[in-house]
Amino acid sequence: MSLEQASLLILLLAMLILFSLERFRIEIVSIAGLLAGHALGLYPADQIFTGFASPVVITVVEILLIVQVLARARLFDSLAARFAAARLSDFKVISGTSLLAGFISIFMNNIGAFAITLPVALRLGSALMIPRRQLVMPVSFAALLGGLVSLIGTPANLLVSDALAKATGAGFHFFDFAYVGLPVAIAGILLVTLRIQRLFPEPDEAPPTVSSAVRRIVVERRVPHVSPLIGVRLSECPSRFGVKPHALIRSDNFVFGPLDQSAIEPGDVLLAEGADAVFAGLAAAQALIADDHPHGLHPDFTRVESVVMPESTLVGSRIRSLEVFHNRGVLVTALSMRAPRIEGRFIDLQLSIGDILTLEGPRIAIAEALEESECLPLAPTVPAEPAFFSWQPFALFACGVAASAAGLRPDIAFACVVLVLALLNHLNIRQAMADLNWPIIIMLAAMIPIGQAVATTGAAETIAGWLSLVVPIAHPLIGIALILFLAMALTPFVNNATVAIVLTPIALEFARAGQHAPNAYLIAVAAGASLDFLTPFGHHNNTLAMGIGGYRFADFLRAGWPLAVTSYGLALFLLALFWL
Repeated sequence: MSLEQASLLILLLAMLILFSLERFRIEIVSIAGLLAGHALGLYPADQIFTGFASPVVITVVEILLIVQVLARARLFDSLAARFAAARLSDFKVISGTSLLAGFISIFMNNIGAFAITLPVALRLGSALMIPRRQLVMPVSFAALLGGLVSLIGTPANLLVSDALAKATGAGFHFFDFAYVGLPVAIAGILLVTLRIQRLFPEPDEAPPTVSSAVRRIVVERRVPHVSPLIGVRLSECPSRFGVKPHALIRSDNFVFGPLDQSAIEPGDVLLAEGADAVFAGLAAAQALIADDHPHGLHPDFTRVESVVMPESTLVGSRIRSLEVFHNRGVLVTALSMRAPRIEGRFIDLQLSIGDILTLEGPRIAIAEALEESECLPLAPTVPAEPAFFSWQPFALFACGVAASAAGLRPDIAFACVVLVLALLNHLNIRQAMADLNWPIIIMLAAMIPIGQAVATTGAAETIAGWLSLVVPIAHPLIGIALILFLAMALTPFVNNATVAIVLTPIALEFARAGQHAPNAYLIAVAAGASLDFLTPFGHHNNTLAMGIGGYRFADFLRAGWPLAVTSYGLALFLLALFWL
């Protein structure tokens, strides 16, 4: 192995570790890696930013612009109302919303499909008293599975198609992925919807009307003079009142000492963790109360839950520093944390991806703050741009899909859709560009030159040579099985676009070494990169689902391993059937 190849592999390994740790923002890691690659001599200066001009990146930007319009066109709200009015069984609602997410994901990226379907699912769950944990994970998994079906379903598909076009002169057609992706998606959605009610049955002690009560929140509440908590020791709070105390504040000072010796007094402030329904009950019983909101009598006053998105400017911030809310009179009254680390008081808590904020304040102020901070509301708010009901954006998007399927380059087809949407005043391009998920776009563009270096430096050939010593990759099915396994093994820890960029040159080298057509190998890369069901941090959908649904890490393993095993076996069979 040459020094250049060794440097590249070390760089890739370091970036993959940093991506999986989530200690640094993904765009910072990507740009640092991009510049480090040039410093190591992996590509010349004129190739550093070629990824930003890639048709793959341009197509992703166009799809994200179109998704903004489709999300405001309230076509699926009427569908949700019909579902609720039909009073369907829980299984039919879960499978119906999952199939909807999968269908939408065929024609846009996974995160867009999840974001559009999730409010529909939550609205139905609330109306039909379906536990949130039975709805959120199936919708997340279905959005991932739907992306397997089409060229634009996920960036991984666009990346492997672009690689095929460079290698052979022609990329994949729009629905070439469907031979493998459609059966896997249908089987996967059916499997997860059949198992989800047994995996997450509604707790016996929780009434149906509080299906979200399984999610634990952290709050800071005052102890009134009539509270039954007065005189209770902190060590007794979990067993007697169902809350876990983290700090006791008296006259703005912390009360230190063993829990079994610290007793609660009138006027104390308790920082505690527990189910949201428990705190609601304690408030009703005048046991723990929140301070009065300064805008509590405002006619537009409301309470909204929102999730911290991966691209949110709030990631890493502490509650005390959230000026985007404080300046508008919006208070953060509770926090459901993905990985609770309770230090100091409530305002000292640090936010991470997937955390859920409970906000109180004027409805319009909350909507403006959520848009500026790039958080996803889980309850209705007044959007900054008014929602509307129109079939035109969907018809135009369908025309773009049809043009792409007919052979027109996707970036050109969807550029036409963006142009027409702007001309019809459905899309404000200047504002929409500001609202894009830029960290994902930057990461994708920055990783393209690094991925190309895997091929140009000969690192892919070296890795393929190592693997050929372990398995007989000359047999196409064995080589494809290995590529599919590697993609599925990597994607729970890093995003699927990175997996596709790293493995595509290796897959092409496998095909060249065995003198086989590369199509099957590249389909295996794309499929494996999207079959991410085992961890909550491999894909943003799962990260958001963990926070919204109140899942634990082990819940993804329990729900995901049968789906992963089934998808692997079925995808391998279909690859052999249709592509070999």
